[in-house]
Amino acid sequence: MRSAPEALRLRSSTVGALSVECIDSSWGFTSLRPEWNSLLRASASDCPFLTWEWLHTWWTHLGGSSRLRIVAVREGDTLVALAPLCLMERRIGFLNRLHMLGTGNAGSDYLDVIVRRGWEDVAVLALTRFASSQNAALALRHLAPRAAVCGLLDPLVAQGWHSSTAADGTCPYIPLAGHTWDSYLATLGSSHRANVRRRINALGKTFETSFETVDSDAARREALKALAIFHEQRYATRGGSTAFTTPALQAFHNEATRRALDRGWLRLFVLRINDAPAAVMYGFMYNRRFYFYQHGFDDRYATQSLGLALMGLSIQRAIEEGADEFDMLWGTESYKQLWTRDARVLRSVHLFPPHTGGRLHHRTFQARRALGSLARRVRTTVRRGTHGS
Repeated sequence: MRSAPEALRLRSSTVGALSVECIDSSWGFTSLRPEWNSLLRASASDCPFLTWEWLHTWWTHLGGSSRLRIVAVREGDTLVALAPLCLMERRIGFLNRLHMLGTGNAGSDYLDVIVRRGWEDVAVLALTRFASSQNAALALRHLAPRAAVCGLLDPLVAQGWHSSTAADGTCPYIPLAGHTWDSYLATLGSSHRANVRRRINALGKTFETSFETVDSDAARREALKALAIFHEQRYATRGGSTAFTTPALQAFHNEATRRALDRGWLRLFVLRINDAPAAVMYGFMYNRRFYFYQHGFDDRYATQSLGLALMGLSIQRAIEEGADEFDMLWGTESYKQLWTRDARVLRSVHLFPPHTGGRLHHRTFQARRALGSLARRVRTTVRRGTHGS
């Protein structure tokens, strides 16, 4: 059941009484469903990775030993903000951290608090009060470039909190508004454009092919199973994939795709060769934006550049469906640069409380970050040395 409000009653002469409630149970999370996505649609943070369906599924299957700490801010009966957080407890209490739900192997991007437009300042005040009441650091990863949660920085730093911000990866994206497939292809380099046309045309001439959008639960299960097999094949010689390997991740993707299919967001495209799945694109169409989440193809067709053909056919289908953008999400893989030069930079924000434990946690964090930076430089130096030998 929901916990009692945490003695965080705020009053303002301009907005009336605000209540701030910390929801710490799965039942309480479930009970938010009718309000959650309505608030999300009224916010500037609206994306599939902040929907109730995605985050509740993440909590169910990937929450692990963390504890729910969802902060709900209300003005009367109106929900004006949600902070979808969880608490990671450590044996040493001052190392406890509040994280955004959806982090880790789920691959959620554009994370943020969810705030009704026009209520940003009020929500920041309420969330600042909540953060100050917790004996935990804030470790906020994969934040949207203009995340509302970054508004906590100045108020908490003014109270003596220590902060650290950094870039946290890049999401390449393709602007598609106003484009046809042909006009988009015209924006690409001539050699890549010719290769895309050649590879797609060659598939149709060499094999019996079809490109299908999953529209039933049976087809969803078949496509997801094929994608997991293709993905594992691809990464078997590289230490394995982290995308579908554990039972928890498999259960997460099964439920997340089922819920997305029910809501009309799921876009599982299956490229069939001789009536058998040969490549799968896993994405979402949400608010006229296609989110490319994962893909895989049968290694037996590697010489046919099936990955390139799958990407081209998926972009073409997104254009036909009226997408204004094709978001390739986190990662700077070289193949993405063939399709676009536009990108967004995600952010990470770490905040540490203004007490002795918080200062020690901050120093520990800085030391680990320095060691990680050193290790990356060493690996880069070794790779360069090997390449030149």
